[in-house]
Amino acid sequence: MPTTRIGLLLFPNLTQLDLTGPAEVFARMPGAELHLIWKTRDPVPSDRTLTILPTTTFADCPTLDLICVPGGPGQVALMEDDETLDFLRRIAETCTLVTSVCTGSLVLAAAGLLTGYRATSHWSSIDQLALLGAIPTHERVVRDRNRITGAGVTSGIDFALTVVAELAGPEAAQEIQLQLEYDPAPPYDSGTPDTAPPEILAAARAKSANFMARRRAATERAAARLPHA
Repeated sequence: MPTTRIGLLLFPNLTQLDLTGPAEVFARMPGAELHLIWKTRDPVPSDRTLTILPTTTFADCPTLDLICVPGGPGQVALMEDDETLDFLRRIAETCTLVTSVCTGSLVLAAAGLLTGYRATSHWSSIDQLALLGAIPTHERVVRDRNRITGAGVTSGIDFALTVVAELAGPEAAQEIQLQLEYDPAPPYDSGTPDTAPPEILAAARAKSANFMARRRAATERAAARLPHA
């Protein structure tokens, strides 16, 4: 059975489910070899208590078949982190699939890897993709040539199952979905801006307004650095 080398980027203050959701799916794919990648092998803190240990570094990372960039608050700093952006450009050159979950797509776009591609992101930030030369697409999982992007957080599981179907076939993806008993039945129909009650959406926007201003400022600075800007 051929080996499929899958790399997931780690970085401080990422949203851990953006990474661990896809990682749980990918790890069950036949022939998968997972790599959790950061600048060092030191523990990396997420934005919600959990700390994750890298398995390799930028310098030691082998050639990959797939690179995946998760999102989270720490994504803002990555938009101007030349070491990370250079690594993504380098590793993407030989990847069969270049992918992201949530606001990880903004990092890919800041590296120039989504210019002219349809892509998605978290609902709160998807419009910012246009500033970076990508084409915002309001779907849970978006495929454009060899780019596959997932929307916010929990969509990483849907995204990963889509990728497994691409790499190992739909039967493998369905078996993994069954193993995980992935059969969502949320208690409320408030998972998107279109379905959430207006007062809930307004409260969520107000709560994140200051952070969203910082994210947009970082996106605008990253856009100014791109060749097309």
